Amino acid sequence: MEKRTSVFENGLIWFGAAVSIAEILTGTYFAPLGFAKGLFAIFTGHIIGCVMLFLAGLIGGKVRKSSMETAKMSFGSKGALLFSVLNIIQLVGWTAIMIYDGALAVNGIFDIGNAVWCIVIGALILLWIMIGIKNLGKVNTVAMAALFILTIVLSFVIFGKGVMHSVTGESMTFGAAVELSVAMPLSWLPLICDYTREAKKPVKATAVSAITYGIVSCWMYIIGMGAAIFTAETDIAQIMVKAGLGIAGLLIVVFSTVTTTFLDAYSAGVSSESVSNKVNAKWVAVAVTVMGTAGAIFLPLADITDFLYFIGSVFAPMIAIQIADFFILKQNQETHAFSVKNLIIWFFGFVIYRLLMGVDIVVGNTLPDMLITIAICVAVSKIKDYKTGGENL
Repeated sequence: MEKRTSVFENGLIWFGAAVSIAEILTGTYFAPLGFAKGLFAIFTGHIIGCVMLFLAGLIGGKVRKSSMETAKMSFGSKGALLFSVLNIIQLVGWTAIMIYDGALAVNGIFDIGNAVWCIVIGALILLWIMIGIKNLGKVNTVAMAALFILTIVLSFVIFGKGVMHSVTGESMTFGAAVELSVAMPLSWLPLICDYTREAKKPVKATAVSAITYGIVSCWMYIIGMGAAIFTAETDIAQIMVKAGLGIAGLLIVVFSTVTTTFLDAYSAGVSSESVSNKVNAKWVAVAVTVMGTAGAIFLPLADITDFLYFIGSVFAPMIAIQIADFFILKQNQETHAFSVKNLIIWFFGFVIYRLLMGVDIVVGNTLPDMLITIAICVAVSKIKDYKTGGENL
């Protein structure tokens, strides 16, 4: 009998996904808004993003297919290859960014060189991959328990100061802050089905995954924002050093980076199976980790804001079309090579997202873009059904 992951194991996976240096660093950008306004932006963005994350994960959980396999249900068996390739590219990018951020932070605690830490973190990710997603239960339980305790300690160190500092720097509008909060859960949309498809109870596992990720990701953002406001320091490594959290801080950084980046590399392997059934997902994940480690060593990866917005513009309309097809229209295009209709609608959704980036909307860009894309998808399908008597492209 095929081994399935439990609701608890899925929760642990997404706890690990949320505990990351990238999310803490993104949280520091909210400091100029002030604590109350920044907090509201963080919660608003995560509610929007995690509802979308739940709906995306539910599709894969119900049909027992990976994220890129579910894309075939909306874009056709060949049309979905576009998103598989784009997903692999963004996952290689994420792998490099996460290793880079982790190595930079941990080197501030124990200075042996960024390149050395990149290699160490990359090697640990490879270990996670070789253990495998279905055998990570006990390993993840231990790692997550340690991370949970250490992040609580970090929270006390930051918020125990009790004194707010005036934060100067480039401020952003509330709408831009909401979008930056939506960006992290949105970046996981093309991946979540890779894990919910393996769940014993897909609906419960998807709900727990989205809720766990949302709560813990908010916590990470708040730690970053709080670090800037309460300690006047945005370098998390330096906060840990000043608080005497040398070894503990090192463990937080290393294991949070490994548990998050493992998901990126693993999903890149799963996505590659959608491109060709001749590839081995595990070895593709290994190759992605090696490429990501090399990228972290040799490429400048300090600012990821534009990268996050690009991910949003590609995958927000993709998921919107999938949500419309699966939950509203009950359509399945995987028997066709291409769904020209949906590929054209996706392109319009992509353009609309890029245009909305120039408009300050209080709820950010993702929600309006997805609602517009869903509306277009439903309207076009209804008009086409009326004209053709229900035939599909």
